[in-house]
Amino acid sequence: MAADSRSLLTGVILAGGLARRMGGVAKGLQHYAGRPLLAHAIERLQPQVATLLLNVNHDQAAYAGFALPLVGDRFGDYPGPLAGLHAGLCAASTPWVLSVPCDSPHFPADLAGHLLAATLAGGQPLAYARAGGKAHPVFCLCRRELADDLAAYLDQGGRRVMQWCEQAGGIGIDFPDPAAFANCNSVDDLAP
Repeated sequence: MAADSRSLLTGVILAGGLARRMGGVAKGLQHYAGRPLLAHAIERLQPQVATLLLNVNHDQAAYAGFALPLVGDRFGDYPGPLAGLHAGLCAASTPWVLSVPCDSPHFPADLAGHLLAATLAGGQPLAYARAGGKAHPVFCLCRRELADDLAAYLDQGGRRVMQWCEQAGGIGIDFPDPAAFANCNSVDDLAP
């Protein structure tokens, strides 16, 4: 991705959930291939964006070593990844925000470039990844001005990422490798 395109993007790594399927541990700090999951996400996303944020809602001191600005949800009761995206939209100073989950260590190194090119070409305010016929809407690039729309959706009890993406006029962008979007939801998934 060209440096001038990177300047349009803030990345937000979503690590603010409750990780219920992993026993409630801080998922981003769990080790995969010898390093925390979060380290893999940072390594993949940082070269693709101008600014990188970390969405964390608990144990913030445990994440201090990653030297990234921390942004917490503005909605109580952990309403899910959309609250983390909203926190990123509110904190960003760039026109676009790209969210990725902390538990997918192999997402594409060209994720931002493909999503941004598609939105700019088609004039859409939002794009999300698709691979192997399956949508991966947590890998979402959206315009910062969608923050109010997303806040209204969350205020009304909306929690489904795909539903909001479609409602906001998003498009799915195909990627060739479905395995790139695999995530670690359980302790068993941490074995590479």
